[in-house]
Amino acid sequence: MAIEKLKKAIKQGNSDGARIYAQDAIREKNQALNCLRMASRVDAVSSRIETAVRMNGVSSAMKNVVKGMDKGLAAMDAEEISKIMDKFESQFEDLDVKAEYMEGAMNATTATTTPTEQVDELVMMVADENNLELGDAFADMGPVSNKTPEVEKPAANDDLEARLANLRG
Repeated sequence: MAIEKLKKAIKQGNSDGARIYAQDAIREKNQALNCLRMASRVDAVSSRIETAVRMNGVSSAMKNVVKGMDKGLAAMDAEEISKIMDKFESQFEDLDVKAEYMEGAMNATTATTTPTEQVDELVMMVADENNLELGDAFADMGPVSNKTPEVEKPAANDDLEARLANLRG
């Protein structure tokens, strides 16, 4: 605003008025800069306050988590956890033995009900379509129906053997 008045005074040849308007323009510019500085300082203080509030919230949350962890750790009995883990392992081994037995039984049933001719024809057809040679491994296999898959026995562990015998009997 003062700049416009300064231009008008210069055009009219009013040097005293031009000087006054120039001083006003400089004062307005300095006031604007001071306002910017003040706004910047207010923003900085606001940011610091927000950070302090957030940190207070984080500290409070951490305090609650630590209290919860203390309660959880106090409730955990190492011996009880060990017993539970041992029982879990035992049940898992039993399940593994049952699954192996079932898989072996299913494989034996499936192998004896699949016609040998169809299996041999499919193997030959796939080999011919893909230009593959049936090597000695296929000659040594023999007919599928005569082979019954063997159920893999777990490691020689008396406890596992007893469980397996209990499951079968």
